[in-house]
Amino acid sequence: METRTWRDLEQLIEDRDFLTLRNELSHIRDADIAVLMEELRSEHALVVFRSLPKDRAAEVFAYLSTSVQNQIVSSITDQEVGSIINQLFVDDAADFLEEAPAGVVKRVLRNASPETRALINQFLQYPPESAGSIMTAEFVDLKKHMTVREAFERIRRTALNKETVYTCYVIDSNRHLEGVVTVKRLFLADDSEVIGDIMETKIVYAHTLDDQEEVARLFAHYDLLSLPVVDHENRLVGIVTVDDIVEVIHQEATEDFQIMAATAPSEEPYMKTSVFTLAKNRILWLTILMLSATISGAVLQRYEQAFIALPLLVTFIPMLTDTGGNAGSQSSTLVIRGMALSEITPADFGKVMRKELGVGAITGVVLATVNFVRLTIMYPGEPLMSLVVCTALFITVILAKTTGGVLPLIAKSLKLDPAIMAGPVITTIVDGLSLIIYFKIVEVVLLR
Repeated sequence: METRTWRDLEQLIEDRDFLTLRNELSHIRDADIAVLMEELRSEHALVVFRSLPKDRAAEVFAYLSTSVQNQIVSSITDQEVGSIINQLFVDDAADFLEEAPAGVVKRVLRNASPETRALINQFLQYPPESAGSIMTAEFVDLKKHMTVREAFERIRRTALNKETVYTCYVIDSNRHLEGVVTVKRLFLADDSEVIGDIMETKIVYAHTLDDQEEVARLFAHYDLLSLPVVDHENRLVGIVTVDDIVEVIHQEATEDFQIMAATAPSEEPYMKTSVFTLAKNRILWLTILMLSATISGAVLQRYEQAFIALPLLVTFIPMLTDTGGNAGSQSSTLVIRGMALSEITPADFGKVMRKELGVGAITGVVLATVNFVRLTIMYPGEPLMSLVVCTALFITVILAKTTGGVLPLIAKSLKLDPAIMAGPVITTIVDGLSLIIYFKIVEVVLLR
Protein backbone atom coordinates (compact mmCIF):
# COMPACT_ATOMS: atom_id res chain seq x y z
CA MET A 1 0.00 0.00 0.00
CA GLU A 2 1.28 3.46 -0.87
CA THR A 3 2.54 5.38 2.17
CA ARG A 4 0.47 8.38 3.17
CA THR A 5 2.01 11.86 3.32
CA TRP A 6 1.41 14.18 6.22
CA ARG A 7 -1.11 16.10 4.10
CA ASP A 8 -3.08 12.89 3.57
CA LEU A 9 -3.10 12.24 7.32
CA GLU A 10 -4.16 15.80 8.02
CA GLN A 11 -7.09 15.41 5.64
CA LEU A 12 -8.17 12.21 7.40
CA ILE A 13 -8.04 14.06 10.73
CA GLU A 14 -10.00 17.01 9.33
CA ASP A 15 -12.61 14.56 8.04
CA ARG A 16 -12.59 12.80 11.45
CA ASP A 17 -12.06 9.51 9.61
CA PHE A 18 -10.20 7.93 12.53
CA LEU A 19 -10.83 4.35 11.44
CA THR A 20 -9.01 4.91 8.13
CA LEU A 21 -6.33 6.86 10.00
CA ARG A 22 -5.62 3.91 12.31
CA ASN A 23 -5.56 1.54 9.35
CA GLU A 24 -3.12 3.74 7.43
CA LEU A 25 -0.83 4.11 10.46
CA SER A 26 -0.62 0.33 10.80
CA HIS A 27 1.19 0.23 7.41
CA ILE A 28 3.75 2.92 8.29
CA ARG A 29 6.99 2.27 10.15
CA ASP A 30 7.44 3.81 13.61
CA ALA A 31 10.30 6.09 12.53
CA ASP A 32 8.28 7.33 9.52
CA ILE A 33 5.26 8.06 11.72
CA ALA A 34 7.52 10.21 13.90
CA VAL A 35 8.70 12.12 10.82
CA LEU A 36 5.09 12.68 9.74
CA MET A 37 4.13 13.88 13.22
CA GLU A 38 6.94 16.43 13.13
CA GLU A 39 5.28 17.97 10.06
CA LEU A 40 1.76 18.10 11.52
CA ARG A 41 0.24 20.83 13.65
CA SER A 42 0.53 20.01 17.36
CA GLU A 43 -3.18 19.17 17.78
CA HIS A 44 -3.12 16.87 14.74
CA ALA A 45 0.12 15.22 15.90
CA LEU A 46 -1.65 14.44 19.18
CA VAL A 47 -4.55 12.80 17.32
CA VAL A 48 -2.08 10.61 15.39
CA PHE A 49 -0.30 9.68 18.61
CA ARG A 50 -3.54 8.70 20.35
CA SER A 51 -4.55 6.62 17.33
CA LEU A 52 -1.58 4.31 17.87
CA PRO A 53 -1.69 1.15 20.02
CA LYS A 54 0.04 1.66 23.38
CA ASP A 55 3.13 -0.37 22.52
CA ARG A 56 3.61 1.45 19.19
CA ALA A 57 2.98 4.82 20.81
CA ALA A 58 6.00 4.32 23.06
CA GLU A 59 8.17 3.25 20.11
CA VAL A 60 7.13 6.31 18.06
CA PHE A 61 7.62 8.59 21.07
CA ALA A 62 11.31 7.57 21.25
CA TYR A 63 11.84 8.80 17.66
CA LEU A 64 10.26 12.25 18.20
CA SER A 65 12.23 15.45 18.76
CA THR A 66 12.34 16.83 22.29
CA SER A 67 9.99 19.70 21.49
CA VAL A 68 7.28 17.38 20.10
CA GLN A 69 7.77 14.96 23.01
CA ASN A 70 7.16 17.82 25.44
CA GLN A 71 4.02 18.84 23.53
CA ILE A 72 2.70 15.27 23.67
CA VAL A 73 3.36 14.84 27.41
CA SER A 74 1.78 18.23 28.16
CA SER A 75 -1.40 17.25 26.29
CA ILE A 76 -2.11 13.70 27.49
CA THR A 77 -3.45 12.27 30.75
CA ASP A 78 -1.35 11.07 33.67
CA GLN A 79 -2.34 7.50 32.89
CA GLU A 80 -1.12 7.86 29.30
CA VAL A 81 2.14 9.42 30.53
CA GLY A 82 2.69 6.47 32.85
CA SER A 83 1.97 3.98 30.08
CA ILE A 84 4.49 5.60 27.72
CA ILE A 85 7.31 6.02 30.21
CA ASN A 86 6.96 2.47 31.54
CA GLN A 87 7.16 1.01 28.03
CA LEU A 88 10.11 3.12 26.89
CA PHE A 89 13.60 1.70 27.16
CA VAL A 90 15.25 3.39 30.12
CA ASP A 91 17.95 5.11 28.06
CA ASP A 92 15.30 6.66 25.78
CA ALA A 93 13.32 7.84 28.81
CA ALA A 94 16.45 9.32 30.40
CA ASP A 95 17.40 11.10 27.14
CA PHE A 96 13.95 12.67 27.00
CA LEU A 97 13.97 13.79 30.63
CA GLU A 98 17.46 15.32 30.34
CA GLU A 99 16.07 17.87 27.87
CA ALA A 100 12.55 18.28 29.30
CA PRO A 101 11.41 21.23 31.47
CA ALA A 102 11.34 20.66 35.23
CA GLY A 103 7.53 20.48 35.31
CA VAL A 104 7.44 17.76 32.66
CA VAL A 105 10.15 15.79 34.47
CA LYS A 106 8.21 15.86 37.74
CA ARG A 107 5.00 14.75 36.03
CA VAL A 108 6.69 11.90 34.17
CA LEU A 109 8.52 10.56 37.23
CA ARG A 110 5.36 10.86 39.32
CA ASN A 111 3.50 8.58 36.91
CA ALA A 112 6.29 6.08 36.25
CA SER A 113 6.37 2.75 38.05
CA PRO A 114 8.71 2.57 41.08
CA GLU A 115 11.11 0.28 39.19
CA THR A 116 11.22 2.53 36.13
CA ARG A 117 11.57 5.65 38.28
CA ALA A 118 14.53 4.13 40.16
CA LEU A 119 16.30 3.20 36.92
CA ILE A 120 15.69 6.60 35.34
CA ASN A 121 17.00 8.41 38.42
CA GLN A 122 20.12 6.25 38.28
CA PHE A 123 20.70 7.14 34.63
CA LEU A 124 20.14 10.85 35.23
CA GLN A 125 23.00 10.87 37.74
CA TYR A 126 25.60 10.24 35.05
CA PRO A 127 27.30 13.24 33.39
CA PRO A 128 25.88 14.31 30.01
CA GLU A 129 27.68 12.77 27.02
CA SER A 130 29.11 9.95 29.14
CA ALA A 131 28.77 6.22 28.53
CA GLY A 132 26.44 6.01 31.54
CA SER A 133 24.08 8.59 30.07
CA ILE A 134 23.58 6.71 26.77
CA MET A 135 23.53 3.11 28.01
CA THR A 136 20.45 0.98 28.54
CA ALA A 137 19.73 -1.37 31.44
CA GLU A 138 17.70 -3.77 29.28
CA PHE A 139 20.11 -6.57 28.44
CA VAL A 140 20.27 -10.36 28.82
CA ASP A 141 22.56 -11.60 31.61
CA LEU A 142 23.64 -15.19 32.19
CA LYS A 143 25.67 -17.14 34.74
CA LYS A 144 28.74 -19.11 33.69
CA HIS A 145 27.56 -22.30 35.40
CA MET A 146 24.44 -22.42 33.18
CA THR A 147 24.17 -24.89 30.36
CA VAL A 148 23.27 -23.74 26.85
CA ARG A 149 19.76 -25.18 27.33
CA GLU A 150 19.30 -23.18 30.56
CA ALA A 151 20.64 -20.08 28.82
CA PHE A 152 18.04 -20.36 26.05
CA GLU A 153 15.30 -20.85 28.62
CA ARG A 154 16.38 -17.63 30.34
CA ILE A 155 16.59 -15.75 27.05
CA ARG A 156 13.06 -16.83 26.08
CA ARG A 157 11.76 -15.87 29.51
CA THR A 158 13.36 -12.41 29.73
CA ALA A 159 14.17 -11.24 26.19
CA LEU A 160 10.78 -9.69 25.38
CA ASN A 161 11.61 -6.45 27.21
CA LYS A 162 15.31 -6.36 26.33
CA GLU A 163 16.67 -3.93 23.80
CA THR A 164 18.94 -6.53 22.19
CA VAL A 165 19.56 -10.26 22.53
CA TYR A 166 22.33 -10.67 19.96
CA THR A 167 24.95 -10.65 22.72
CA CYS A 168 24.48 -11.98 26.26
CA TYR A 169 26.61 -10.94 29.21
CA VAL A 170 27.95 -13.40 31.79
CA ILE A 171 28.08 -12.06 35.36
CA ASP A 172 28.76 -13.50 38.79
CA SER A 173 26.58 -13.23 41.91
CA ASN A 174 27.90 -9.69 42.53
CA ARG A 175 27.20 -8.63 38.92
CA HIS A 176 30.89 -8.48 38.03
CA LEU A 177 31.34 -8.88 34.27
CA GLU A 178 33.05 -12.20 33.52
CA GLY A 179 32.45 -12.78 29.82
CA VAL A 180 30.22 -12.39 26.78
CA VAL A 181 28.58 -14.93 24.51
CA THR A 182 26.66 -14.35 21.29
CA VAL A 183 23.38 -16.04 20.44
CA LYS A 184 25.09 -17.40 17.31
CA ARG A 185 27.66 -19.12 19.53
CA LEU A 186 24.86 -20.57 21.66
CA PHE A 187 23.05 -21.91 18.59
CA LEU A 188 26.19 -23.66 17.40
CA ALA A 189 26.96 -25.18 20.81
CA ASP A 190 25.60 -28.42 22.23
CA ASP A 191 22.70 -28.03 24.70
CA SER A 192 24.75 -29.61 27.48
CA GLU A 193 27.77 -27.31 27.13
CA VAL A 194 28.45 -24.89 29.99
CA ILE A 195 28.45 -21.15 29.34
CA GLY A 196 31.76 -20.72 31.17
CA ASP A 197 33.43 -23.00 28.61
CA ILE A 198 32.20 -21.19 25.49
CA MET A 199 32.08 -17.54 26.60
CA GLU A 200 34.60 -14.94 25.41
CA THR A 201 36.67 -13.60 28.31
CA LYS A 202 38.66 -10.96 26.38
CA ILE A 203 35.98 -8.34 26.80
CA VAL A 204 35.85 -4.90 25.24
CA TYR A 205 33.96 -2.63 27.64
CA ALA A 206 33.52 0.98 28.71
CA HIS A 207 33.26 2.64 32.11
CA THR A 208 30.20 4.69 33.03
CA LEU A 209 32.17 7.96 33.04
CA ASP A 210 33.92 7.42 29.69
CA ASP A 211 33.15 10.07 27.08
CA GLN A 212 30.60 9.01 24.47
CA GLU A 213 33.07 9.84 21.68
CA GLU A 214 35.48 7.27 23.13
CA VAL A 215 32.63 4.74 23.19
CA ALA A 216 31.92 5.50 19.52
CA ARG A 217 35.59 4.89 18.70
CA LEU A 218 35.41 1.48 20.38
CA PHE A 219 32.37 0.58 18.28
CA ALA A 220 34.14 1.61 15.08
CA HIS A 221 37.45 -0.08 15.95
CA TYR A 222 36.00 -3.43 17.04
CA ASP A 223 32.94 -3.43 14.73
CA LEU A 224 30.52 -3.93 17.64
CA LEU A 225 26.75 -4.20 17.83
CA SER A 226 26.70 -3.58 21.58
CA LEU A 227 29.18 -2.73 24.33
CA PRO A 228 28.99 -3.53 28.06
CA VAL A 229 29.34 -0.64 30.51
CA VAL A 230 30.78 -1.25 33.99
CA ASP A 231 31.16 0.91 37.09
CA HIS A 232 34.35 1.54 39.06
CA GLU A 233 34.02 -1.90 40.70
CA ASN A 234 33.71 -3.69 37.32
CA ARG A 235 30.01 -4.42 37.91
CA LEU A 236 27.87 -4.56 34.80
CA VAL A 237 25.36 -1.70 34.93
CA GLY A 238 24.25 -1.43 31.32
CA ILE A 239 25.07 -1.75 27.64
CA VAL A 240 25.37 0.70 24.77
CA THR A 241 23.75 -0.44 21.53
CA VAL A 242 24.70 0.46 17.99
CA ASP A 243 21.55 2.58 17.42
CA ASP A 244 22.58 4.80 20.34
CA ILE A 245 26.08 5.16 18.89
CA VAL A 246 24.69 6.15 15.49
CA GLU A 247 22.82 8.94 17.26
CA VAL A 248 25.98 9.94 19.15
CA ILE A 249 27.98 10.10 15.92
CA HIS A 250 25.24 12.21 14.36
CA GLN A 251 25.21 14.60 17.34
CA GLU A 252 28.99 14.91 17.52
CA ALA A 253 29.32 15.47 13.76
CA THR A 254 26.58 18.11 13.85
CA GLU A 255 28.25 19.87 16.78
CA ASP A 256 31.63 19.86 15.02
CA PHE A 257 30.11 21.24 11.82
CA GLN A 258 28.43 24.03 13.77
CA ILE A 259 31.61 24.93 15.63
CA MET A 260 33.64 24.81 12.41
CA ALA A 261 31.12 27.22 10.89
CA ALA A 262 31.68 29.57 13.86
CA THR A 263 28.24 29.14 15.42
CA ALA A 264 27.24 27.94 18.88
CA PRO A 265 26.08 24.27 18.90
CA SER A 266 22.33 23.71 18.94
CA GLU A 267 20.44 20.42 19.25
CA GLU A 268 17.24 21.72 17.67
CA PRO A 269 16.70 21.17 13.91
CA TYR A 270 17.16 24.26 11.74
CA MET A 271 13.48 24.50 10.77
CA LYS A 272 12.43 24.15 14.42
CA THR A 273 14.79 26.87 15.67
CA SER A 274 13.53 30.43 15.99
CA VAL A 275 15.17 33.33 14.15
CA PHE A 276 16.18 34.85 17.49
CA THR A 277 17.90 31.64 18.62
CA LEU A 278 19.73 31.26 15.31
CA ALA A 279 20.95 34.85 15.56
CA LYS A 280 21.99 34.39 19.20
CA ASN A 281 23.99 31.27 18.31
CA ARG A 282 25.86 33.10 15.57
CA ILE A 283 26.37 36.61 16.89
CA LEU A 284 29.06 35.84 19.48
CA TRP A 285 31.50 34.25 17.04
CA LEU A 286 30.73 36.85 14.37
CA THR A 287 31.54 39.58 16.88
CA ILE A 288 34.79 37.86 17.91
CA LEU A 289 35.86 37.39 14.29
CA MET A 290 34.88 40.94 13.39
CA LEU A 291 36.96 42.40 16.20
CA SER A 292 39.89 40.10 15.44
CA ALA A 293 39.81 41.30 11.83
CA THR A 294 41.00 44.67 13.10
CA ILE A 295 44.46 43.03 13.10
CA SER A 296 44.36 43.14 9.30
CA GLY A 297 43.29 46.77 9.44
CA ALA A 298 46.16 47.61 11.77
CA VAL A 299 48.63 45.95 9.37
CA LEU A 300 47.26 47.94 6.43
CA GLN A 301 47.52 51.14 8.45
CA ARG A 302 51.10 50.28 9.46
CA TYR A 303 52.14 49.93 5.79
CA GLU A 304 49.96 52.69 4.42
CA GLN A 305 52.93 54.40 2.77
CA ALA A 306 53.67 51.28 0.73
CA PHE A 307 50.42 51.22 -1.20
CA ILE A 308 50.33 55.02 -1.41
CA ALA A 309 53.66 54.81 -3.23
CA LEU A 310 52.53 51.81 -5.34
CA PRO A 311 48.69 51.77 -5.48
CA LEU A 312 48.74 48.66 -7.67
CA LEU A 313 49.89 46.61 -4.67
CA VAL A 314 46.44 46.91 -3.09
CA THR A 315 44.80 44.92 -5.89
CA PHE A 316 46.73 41.78 -4.92
CA ILE A 317 45.66 41.76 -1.26
CA PRO A 318 42.35 39.83 -1.77
CA MET A 319 44.17 37.15 -3.78
CA LEU A 320 46.81 36.68 -1.07
CA THR A 321 44.40 36.60 1.88
CA ASP A 322 41.81 34.39 0.17
CA THR A 323 44.42 31.88 -1.02
CA GLY A 324 46.04 31.79 2.41
CA GLY A 325 42.69 31.33 4.15
CA ASN A 326 41.66 28.55 1.78
CA ALA A 327 45.01 26.78 2.18
CA GLY A 328 44.79 26.94 5.97
CA SER A 329 41.18 25.73 5.99
CA GLN A 330 42.11 22.68 3.89
CA SER A 331 44.78 21.63 6.37
CA SER A 332 42.74 22.32 9.52
CA THR A 333 39.72 20.41 8.15
CA LEU A 334 41.79 17.32 7.34
CA VAL A 335 43.61 17.37 10.69
CA ILE A 336 40.37 17.88 12.66
CA ARG A 337 38.83 14.97 10.77
CA GLY A 338 41.89 12.83 11.47
CA MET A 339 41.69 13.67 15.17
CA ALA A 340 37.99 12.78 15.26
CA LEU A 341 38.88 9.34 13.87
CA SER A 342 41.82 8.99 16.31
CA GLU A 343 44.22 8.85 13.35
CA ILE A 344 46.04 11.95 14.62
CA THR A 345 46.91 12.90 18.21
CA PRO A 346 48.80 15.85 19.77
CA ALA A 347 51.82 13.51 19.94
CA ASP A 348 51.95 13.70 16.12
CA PHE A 349 52.65 17.45 16.22
CA GLY A 350 56.08 17.12 14.57
CA LYS A 351 54.88 14.72 11.89
CA VAL A 352 51.92 16.94 11.01
CA MET A 353 54.14 20.03 10.84
CA ARG A 354 56.66 18.32 8.53
CA LYS A 355 53.90 16.95 6.32
CA GLU A 356 52.14 20.32 6.01
CA LEU A 357 55.46 22.08 5.32
CA GLY A 358 55.99 19.68 2.44
CA VAL A 359 52.44 20.08 1.13
CA GLY A 360 52.71 23.86 1.52
CA ALA A 361 56.01 23.98 -0.39
CA ILE A 362 54.64 21.96 -3.32
CA THR A 363 51.32 23.82 -3.58
CA GLY A 364 53.09 27.13 -2.98
CA VAL A 365 55.47 26.55 -5.90
CA VAL A 366 52.61 25.59 -8.23
CA LEU A 367 50.40 28.52 -7.25
CA ALA A 368 53.27 31.02 -7.36
CA THR A 369 54.32 29.80 -10.80
CA VAL A 370 50.81 30.02 -12.22
CA ASN A 371 50.38 33.46 -10.68
CA PHE A 372 53.75 34.68 -12.01
CA VAL A 373 52.74 33.74 -15.55
CA ARG A 374 49.40 35.50 -15.09
CA LEU A 375 50.98 38.70 -13.73
CA THR A 376 53.66 38.75 -16.40
CA ILE A 377 50.96 38.65 -19.07
CA MET A 378 48.79 41.28 -17.34
CA TYR A 379 51.66 43.59 -16.30
CA PRO A 380 54.51 43.00 -18.82
CA GLY A 381 56.61 45.90 -17.59
CA GLU A 382 56.56 44.93 -13.88
CA PRO A 383 58.64 41.74 -13.46
CA LEU A 384 59.95 42.76 -10.02
CA MET A 385 56.45 43.45 -8.74
CA SER A 386 55.29 40.05 -10.06
CA LEU A 387 58.18 38.39 -8.27
CA VAL A 388 57.33 40.13 -4.99
CA VAL A 389 53.67 39.11 -5.14
CA CYS A 390 54.49 35.50 -6.01
CA THR A 391 57.15 35.25 -3.30
CA ALA A 392 54.62 36.53 -0.75
CA LEU A 393 52.09 34.03 -2.07
CA PHE A 394 54.58 31.15 -1.77
CA ILE A 395 55.46 31.98 1.84
CA THR A 396 51.80 32.62 2.73
CA VAL A 397 50.70 29.20 1.47
CA ILE A 398 53.46 27.41 3.44
CA LEU A 399 52.62 29.37 6.59
CA ALA A 400 48.87 28.86 6.14
CA LYS A 401 49.20 25.10 5.60
CA THR A 402 51.44 24.72 8.64
CA THR A 403 49.28 26.93 10.84
CA GLY A 404 46.09 25.17 9.79
CA GLY A 405 47.66 21.80 10.53
CA VAL A 406 49.08 22.46 13.99
CA LEU A 407 46.52 24.80 15.58
CA PRO A 408 43.89 22.03 16.07
CA LEU A 409 46.58 19.95 17.79
CA ILE A 410 47.44 22.86 20.07
CA ALA A 411 43.74 23.32 20.87
CA LYS A 412 43.45 19.63 21.78
CA SER A 413 46.50 19.89 24.05
CA LEU A 414 44.82 22.82 25.83
CA LYS A 415 41.66 20.71 26.37
CA LEU A 416 39.72 22.76 23.79
CA ASP A 417 37.57 21.43 20.96
CA PRO A 418 39.84 21.23 17.88
CA ALA A 419 36.84 22.18 15.72
CA ILE A 420 37.14 25.81 16.86
CA MET A 421 40.36 26.00 14.82
CA ALA A 422 38.45 25.65 11.57
CA GLY A 423 37.79 27.87 8.55
CA PRO A 424 36.73 31.23 10.02
CA VAL A 425 39.36 31.30 12.78
CA ILE A 426 42.19 30.07 10.55
CA THR A 427 41.21 32.57 7.85
CA THR A 428 41.30 35.45 10.32
CA ILE A 429 44.74 34.45 11.63
CA VAL A 430 46.21 33.83 8.18
CA ASP A 431 44.85 37.12 6.81
CA GLY A 432 46.93 39.11 9.28
CA LEU A 433 50.05 37.00 8.75
CA SER A 434 49.82 37.13 4.94
CA LEU A 435 49.56 40.92 4.97
CA ILE A 436 52.59 41.24 7.23
CA ILE A 437 54.60 38.93 4.95
CA TYR A 438 53.46 40.78 1.82
CA PHE A 439 54.31 44.27 2.99
CA LYS A 440 57.58 43.21 4.58
CA ILE A 441 58.72 41.85 1.21
CA VAL A 442 57.40 44.97 -0.55
CA GLU A 443 59.26 47.15 1.96
CA VAL A 444 62.54 45.29 1.45
CA VAL A 445 62.42 44.83 -2.33
CA LEU A 446 60.37 47.67 -3.82
CA LEU A 447 60.74 50.53 -1.35
CA ARG A 448 64.48 50.44 -0.75
